[in-house]
Amino acid sequence: MRLFVHGLGYSAERLALRLAAEGWEVAGTTREPDKAERFAARGWNRFAAADATHLLFSAPPDEAGDPFLPGFEAPPGLVWAGYLSTTGVYGDRGGGWVNEESPLRPTGARGRRRVEAEAAWAALGLPLHVFRIAGIYGPGRNALAAVRSGRARRIVKPGQLFSRIHVDDIAAALAASIARPNPGRAYNLADDRPAPPSEVTEFACRLLNLPPPPAEPFETAQLSPMAASFYRDSKRVSNARIKAELGVRLRYPTYREGLHALHEAGEGMPA
Repeated sequence: MRLFVHGLGYSAERLALRLAAEGWEVAGTTREPDKAERFAARGWNRFAAADATHLLFSAPPDEAGDPFLPGFEAPPGLVWAGYLSTTGVYGDRGGGWVNEESPLRPTGARGRRRVEAEAAWAALGLPLHVFRIAGIYGPGRNALAAVRSGRARRIVKPGQLFSRIHVDDIAAALAASIARPNPGRAYNLADDRPAPPSEVTEFACRLLNLPPPPAEPFETAQLSPMAASFYRDSKRVSNARIKAELGVRLRYPTYREGLHALHEAGEGMPA
């Protein structure tokens, strides 16, 4: 089997590592020279996209749309395709639950571009599976590292809830879909405990035995437009479908297990 990833980033690389360990051939694109060197050292990138049996699209669209859509041609031997989207396509639900059948009502431009990209890829007639991913964390990208570096902030917005998922659980869900293909299906990738971002920061501080940063009311916090956009939406994301249809059992069902495991592995410890 051959997996080709258009945009071999953080989450996609985790899947690639998992499949490579099972004997798959892996290839993909990256704009970062250090990543290209790392992939080459692993023996990846020895085949072209046209020879893939499985494709994954993971690059975010910009104002011009998805970067891989123009001129795309499906490999003749393609049996599975996946598109990594975001739970941002659901927009703000005032803390309410959403599932894969919920209407897509994004509140910002980035969410609208994702909805358009989902539709554009679906229109090509590929054996496509759409994965709407909650906030991603894992090695090198987590609240422990943010606290230790002094970058963490404790922004408080009453009633605001946010779903997240460990990168290893993303890879597990993608692998489960590959094993049980169902073209045309969408899947939410999220853990079992939506929570306020401030709660996650506080837990990370307790693990590190450090005082939490001061609480900052959202209304008066000085945030960049990008940072503020993460607080625009409040919702709980259901993960029932990946459990029922793909048989996924989350290794890290909440941020607590995920951060504890990262802490045990040395994340957030002094250099």
